[in-house]
Amino acid sequence: MKRLTLLRHAKSGEDFSVGRDFDRRLNGKGRRAARLIGRHMRDAALAYDRVIASPATRVAETLEEVGAGYGGTLAPAWERRIYLASAADLLELVHEVPETAASLLLVGHNPGLEQLVLMLVPDQAGSGDRDRVEEKYPTASLAEIAIDVAHWADVAPGRGQLTRFVRPRDLDPTLGPDHP
Repeated sequence: MKRLTLLRHAKSGEDFSVGRDFDRRLNGKGRRAARLIGRHMRDAALAYDRVIASPATRVAETLEEVGAGYGGTLAPAWERRIYLASAADLLELVHEVPETAASLLLVGHNPGLEQLVLMLVPDQAGSGDRDRVEEKYPTASLAEIAIDVAHWADVAPGRGQLTRFVRPRDLDPTLGPDHP
């Protein structure tokens, strides 16, 4: 059994002084949301054998804040291919994970993360969390997928079960879209 957790970066600001999208920084709400998700991860005793993350500034800052809430550094391997990757590209990265890792945290961007969840988790009647992912995968949201395979290379579409989908607003309503 493998466990794949996908974390979307937290909310970034509309900083027009930054020349590249890659360099955008988190805003205050994003920092609060990331720290709260980190506390949720700590309280749920989530741990990872391997962490792979996009090197974009907003992802690095998300991991700093998540680590502050989690109570420790997550020590990612920075992987440029995650930046704005498609679901198929992300799946290729998953296939490359060493077999010794039972749990993987992948930190990156939408729409690739959302599409990967929808690719791996079959659409079944009454799958409330999957329906919520399909509706919207907000910034700083965490999706955990259990996949009944022995090797990461065997992870394939439709083979996963969504065991957790947590949005910042689920933990603190003031982090929802109706609050500044």
